[in-house]
Amino acid sequence: MSEKIEQAVRSKYSSVALSDLSTNHDGVRAVAEAFGYTPAELASIPAEANMGLSCGNPTAMANLREGETVVDLGSGGGLDVFLAAAKVGPTGRAIGIDMTPEMVERARRNAEHGNNGEPFTNVEFHLATIDRLPLADNSVDCVISNCVINLASDKTAVFREIARVLKPGGRVAVSDIALKQELPTELANDIAAYTGCIAGAIPIADYKRGLLEAGFSNVEVVDSAADLNAYAKLENQSDCCAPPVKSAPTVAATDVGCCAPASVASCGSTSETTEGLSQLLGRYNVNDYAASVKVYAVK
Repeated sequence: MSEKIEQAVRSKYSSVALSDLSTNHDGVRAVAEAFGYTPAELASIPAEANMGLSCGNPTAMANLREGETVVDLGSGGGLDVFLAAAKVGPTGRAIGIDMTPEMVERARRNAEHGNNGEPFTNVEFHLATIDRLPLADNSVDCVISNCVINLASDKTAVFREIARVLKPGGRVAVSDIALKQELPTELANDIAAYTGCIAGAIPIADYKRGLLEAGFSNVEVVDSAADLNAYAKLENQSDCCAPPVKSAPTVAATDVGCCAPASVASCGSTSETTEGLSQLLGRYNVNDYAASVKVYAVK
């Protein structure tokens, strides 16, 4: 990952981790439900684990079983790790990987506090990048991820790492953003558009090819047809990966990007950069260029 991009991503998600975003926020809950989480699922985990950063629900398609070891790449506050932990049970393990110290701290705090006072005892969280996983070869049954691989600058390395840690027959169940067509130059070259899940996305065909070249079989990258404008449901915030929809309040140029509240500094960027991204997203409908995809593969 280039130093500039890595710094921007860390700064942006550090700010989100330190925010008060949670399922208790109506907009955050609406985003999660728009991308496939049920009210029962959201009620079963700490509210602070959900910050409205999803673009799908990977645990719903991972077919997790009792006793398995599952790893979540870019685990944030632990949303998908906690859901996976319930599925693999006390004899299984759910492992979160995140490169932002503040996110790892938030996730560990959520695990300790648990839900209704019961701590999660079969989860762990590691501070690391997803292209250099602190896990042994052939040690994992399933790898999940939620709207994070698009942020990695070296996706080939990420795919290789996934293949390395998976057991033979292990599987991939990922929700992510991928491109349906080439982005306009001004979006593709905007650093805030990168941290906002857009500019780092690769074409659907390239996503599939990358997994095949890493040694996977039965690879599918399926457009979920979810409306990326769902992010506009985050009240008084700019939209992550999407321009405001007509029914949503007008987004101010001073709002910040990618699901962080207006009080949180975005990506370490200047207000000029933030204003530029807001204006760009006001001119382009991201659904024309990008899609929320469901990614499946078997080692």
